[in-house]
Amino acid sequence: MTAIAEREDAAVSVPSVAPDVRDRLAPPAPDDRLRGWIVTGAVVAIAAVLRLVGLVHPRGMIFDEVYYAQDAWDLLHHGVEWEDRNNTGAFVAHPPLGKWCIALGEWLFGFNEFGWRISAVVASLISVLLIVRIARRLFGSTVLAGVAGLLMALDGMAFVTGRTALLDVFLMVFVLAGFYFLIRDREQRRRRWLSALDNGLDPKRRRPGFAVPWWRLAAAVMLGCALGVKWSAVWYIAAFMLLIFVWEWRARRSVGVPHAFRDTLIDELGWLFAFGMIVALVYLATWTGWFVTDDGWGRHWAAEHGQSEPPVWGALSNLIKYHQEVLEFHEGLSSPHTYQSWPWQWLLDARPVAYYWSTEVDCGAGSCAAEVLLLGTPLLWWSFIPALVAIIVWGLAKRDWRSWALLVAVAAGFLPWLNYPDRTMFYFYALPAEPFLILAVVFALGMIGGYSRTSTVERRLTGAFIVAGYVTVIALCFAYFYPIYTGMAIPYDEWYARMWLDKLWI
Repeated sequence: MTAIAEREDAAVSVPSVAPDVRDRLAPPAPDDRLRGWIVTGAVVAIAAVLRLVGLVHPRGMIFDEVYYAQDAWDLLHHGVEWEDRNNTGAFVAHPPLGKWCIALGEWLFGFNEFGWRISAVVASLISVLLIVRIARRLFGSTVLAGVAGLLMALDGMAFVTGRTALLDVFLMVFVLAGFYFLIRDREQRRRRWLSALDNGLDPKRRRPGFAVPWWRLAAAVMLGCALGVKWSAVWYIAAFMLLIFVWEWRARRSVGVPHAFRDTLIDELGWLFAFGMIVALVYLATWTGWFVTDDGWGRHWAAEHGQSEPPVWGALSNLIKYHQEVLEFHEGLSSPHTYQSWPWQWLLDARPVAYYWSTEVDCGAGSCAAEVLLLGTPLLWWSFIPALVAIIVWGLAKRDWRSWALLVAVAAGFLPWLNYPDRTMFYFYALPAEPFLILAVVFALGMIGGYSRTSTVERRLTGAFIVAGYVTVIALCFAYFYPIYTGMAIPYDEWYARMWLDKLWI
């Protein structure tokens, strides 16, 4: 009896966690795990069918496939990008990982349209899977998660880039994977706090025990890979590191840590440094082909200029020199281009990019046209703007962390480009930000549709009709533009009817 009483007294002495604190640390998750995976699989399957049908059309290399498909093939045979004219390594403007991804498809299926495009398909499908799982965690709804995946599957920009051997789809999927892992890290770290509080931890006196943030480190690996595709990933790296710090600070404030900001600095700066080091090491690893061969451009720049090359530092200093040359190239990239656009035009879908165009096709009419146009599904992209306004208002009114996380990610994809008013830019630069724009739309739909624990049955039913109607409209819009996403031969009049913004789209 005495032992039982002692245990009861100990249980009574453990401080209870306030319901609002518990809800902030570990909000209720959907309990339909099996249905969640069924919905995920169904949406990915829809996206796969759309992307695989007619993948080898148009024949030949379209748009910048002439660079990246060939570079990928050269990587397989030389370990570096190659210049046949001089029989030496070629100077290239982007790191090699995206081209290695394309090379994997060419290695498996050969140097043909299917071979150089299939890796983009796989990356696109992974992005659909990720956005479904992210939306389910953010919004606690399998329905909204399925909507997010369908919108990604039915967007013209995601569709065209998911069928073309260019780099941006790989940049997008690595950035999105990094964000997903950081969401998991946030959940894990907050559950640790809740578990510690349930076990009697006094946050005013001590913190939970040491634990390695594996999800966070996995995110660093993904972002290092993103940087190994394109340097524009650096803005997402900075933005996500800011999110990590703010989330950790807010967690400490939620549990009542007296000096939350100071303690976050003490506890997390080391991990943030480790995060940055992992990004850097993974990025260097993407240059392995350049390091292990002697043929890469600038591989022995120092020796060629009469300088010494120590075993390790010599290679690194040559790579730094290479990067300086690439940086100068990007800073000087200001040549006018027919399809160049500015960041303020991207959300408006105002200047798409023609990947392929031909009038030498047969459609059964007197005048025919075939085009692959990188154009976001217009009604979807035009709804991004009110959705962003909605989540800004929601974030200000409710201080909802989800609003600010999505806004920070969108800002990382748009705002840095405003610093380069003279640089030649293209619409596909917005692709890495698109998943976060879609999540913003889904968030807004959730507000309208009443997807919360306190909503009435009538509100949910009304919301279901609104969401279903919106997705149906987007699907019909995608279907209407499908011929100019896939290079189908159609009468010229039908092609021109799809040029809604006339000269801006031609």
